[in-house]
Amino acid sequence: MLRALLALVMILTSVFVLEQARHGVDISRFDVGQTPVTQYARTDATGPVVVIAHGFAGSQQMMQGYALPLARAGYRVYVFEFLGHGRHALPMSGDVTSVDGTTRLLVAQTNAVLDAVVDVSRPVALLGHSMATDILIRAAQDRRDVGPMVLVSAFSHVIDATTPQDLLLVSGAWETGLRGFGLEAAQMVLPTATEGQTVRVQDVRRRAVAAPLSEHVSVLHSRVARQEALEWVDTFYGRTSTVTIMPSGWAILGLLGGLVLGFRIVAQRLPSIRSQNVTLTLKQSATLALLPAVLTPLVAVPLTPGFLPVLIADYLVLHVLVFGVLQLGLLWMWRVRIAGLSPLAIVVLLLWCAVFGFALDRYAANFWPTSGRVWIIGLMMIGAVPYMIADAALSTSASVWRRLAMRGAFIGSLGIAVALDFENLFFLIMIAPVLVLFYLVFGTMGRDLTGKAGPLSIGLALGFVLAWALGVSFPLFQT
Repeated sequence: MLRALLALVMILTSVFVLEQARHGVDISRFDVGQTPVTQYARTDATGPVVVIAHGFAGSQQMMQGYALPLARAGYRVYVFEFLGHGRHALPMSGDVTSVDGTTRLLVAQTNAVLDAVVDVSRPVALLGHSMATDILIRAAQDRRDVGPMVLVSAFSHVIDATTPQDLLLVSGAWETGLRGFGLEAAQMVLPTATEGQTVRVQDVRRRAVAAPLSEHVSVLHSRVARQEALEWVDTFYGRTSTVTIMPSGWAILGLLGGLVLGFRIVAQRLPSIRSQNVTLTLKQSATLALLPAVLTPLVAVPLTPGFLPVLIADYLVLHVLVFGVLQLGLLWMWRVRIAGLSPLAIVVLLLWCAVFGFALDRYAANFWPTSGRVWIIGLMMIGAVPYMIADAALSTSASVWRRLAMRGAFIGSLGIAVALDFENLFFLIMIAPVLVLFYLVFGTMGRDLTGKAGPLSIGLALGFVLAWALGVSFPLFQT
C-alpha cells in the first residue's frame, strides 16, 4: 500500500510540475519544406523570435527545458529537427567527418528554417546544444539578421575573438573538455576572463558559465543554465522576464521513476505460470558473460553489414544477435530450458512500456517512430529478441552484481567492436547511455514480472521494446 501511494505521489507531483511548465504556452507544429518545426508561444506573444536546435541523436522534445521558459517570457520560439532526427523522415547524408559533407547540408537546412520564421524587424536569437552549436554558428556567418546566441555544450572551430559578436557559452560542470572550451572562447575576447564574468570589447559581448552538477544531457534541464540563457537573451533585447524556471529535470525523473515503481504493483497482481528459474554456478555465469563478450566482436566486425539506413544499426543487429545466440547456445548445452509463455504478461508489459513511452515523448525525448523506421524496428527485433530472452533468463534469480556483470560484459563487447573498427563503429560509443537507461527502466520492469511470467515472455516483450528504443534513438543516415 505504501509503495502504491509513493508511486502515485511521484507521478502526480511530477506531472503537475511538467504541465505547469507548459501552462499558457501554445504548442503547434508545421513543416518548412520537409523539416518538422514546433512553435512554442503564448497566444498574445509579440516578442522576438528564438530558434532552437538539438544535438546529435536529439529531438525537439529534448529542448523543451529551454523552449518553454522563453515562450512563457513572451518570445516566439521555434524548435526544428535536423535531417534524420526525431520526426524528420529524410535521412542525413554526406560525409559526417567533413565540413563540406553532412555539416554543409545541415547548415543549409538551418538557413531554410531561419528564412521561414525570422522577424525582419528584429534580429533572431539562436540557441543550440552540442552538434547544433557548430551548425548554428556556421549558419549565422553569412547572415545579418542574427542577434544573441546561446550555445550549450559547445565546440566549434568557427568561434574567434569577434565571431559571434553576442555569445553565451553554457556547459555542464562535469563536461571538463567543453567547459574548458567555453572559458577559452571568452578569453579570446579578454584573456583575463573567468567563468561567470561577462566581458565586452567594442561590439563583442561574451560569457562562459558552468551549470552545477550537470553533464552533457542534464545540462538541458539545469535551472541555472536555463536562467542564464533567458537573462542573456533578455539583456540583448532590453527586456525583463520574471518567469519561474521549473525543475523539469527532477520532475521527468520522478514521473518515469514513479511509473517503474508502479509497475511492480501491477506485476504482483498477475497470475503466475509454471516456469523454471535459471540457476547457474559462478563459473557458468562468468562463461556466459566473458565468452560472448570476446567472441561476438571477433565474429561480427569482419562482416561489417551496411543494409539499414540508421547509423550503426545494422552492425548492432548483428552484434546483439550473435551475443544472444551464443548465450542461448550455452544454456542449451547445459540443458537449461527456457519454457513457459504468458500472453497476458506480454500484453501488460507492452502496454505499460507504451505509457512510459508516451510520457517520455511528451516531456523528454522522441519515442515514436516515423513510418520509415517501422521496418527498421522489425529487423532489429531479429537480434534484440534472442538477446533479451537470454538476458531475462540470466537475470531472473541472479544477484545485482551478477546482473551488472552480465550487462557490463555486453557493453564491454561493444567497446571491443569500436576498438577493432573505430572509423566505422565510433558511434557505438553513444549507444551505452541508451542501454543503461533501458536496463534501469525496462529491465527493472521486466524483472518485476519474470518470476510470474517466465523469461520467455519477458524476453519476447523486451526484445520488441529494445528494438523500438534503438530504432528511434539514432539518426537515419543514407550513405
